[in-house]
Amino acid sequence: MAQERIFSDYPQKTARGNRLVVLPFGTSLEIAFKSIKVRFFRVLITTLSLVLAVSFLSFVDVSNDIANGMLASGDPDLRQSLVRAGYDLGPQDVNVASTPKQRWIIILSLLVCVVGIVNAQLMAVTERFREIGTMKCLGALDRFVLRLFLLEAGMQGMVGAACGAIAGTLFALAGALARFGAEAVQQVGLTDLAVSFAWATATGVVLSLLGVLYPAWVAARMQPVEAMRVEQ
Repeated sequence: MAQERIFSDYPQKTARGNRLVVLPFGTSLEIAFKSIKVRFFRVLITTLSLVLAVSFLSFVDVSNDIANGMLASGDPDLRQSLVRAGYDLGPQDVNVASTPKQRWIIILSLLVCVVGIVNAQLMAVTERFREIGTMKCLGALDRFVLRLFLLEAGMQGMVGAACGAIAGTLFALAGALARFGAEAVQQVGLTDLAVSFAWATATGVVLSLLGVLYPAWVAARMQPVEAMRVEQ
């Protein structure tokens, strides 16, 4: 079997002379990628929730970057456009920040996203009882199983967060273009956009990894005999 070859080709001697199985990182990455391909549609649904949450976060951050760029330009017409658009600006205000309402909505959307990821990953663990049991019977240690789940979550998180950040950025730019015109959009700095994009992407990856920690721990602590005995 392929799995048997994977777990038997990389032995390592311990101080006591016992043989432990070492799973190379490249092989772990390959297994995780194949697992995502097999469960593509379930993974897609889980990733979409992350895309939506990160998209909203990116949209708010980029919208604020555009508004701050308009204020930094010193153009009174652009400032007045922000006031007409509903921004609460005082005579001395030189920047725009997220409102408490926006922050709470962002936090709630991210929490819902994490709960969805945990639920989906727990279901994935249930579906993969025999697979996990087989790997453990062939010599895989707890940290190998934990690594596989973290790699899968990391890849999903990176792709989903990047897509969400791109979508949020594009929607924010399109909205600003429609509301304030091209001149206003030109005031935003590329550095600010890059920082907002990186922040949204990093947040999505962290959320994906946090959401998989408990399911991965459950999978790693699973006893091989119990896993192999489960009816499929």
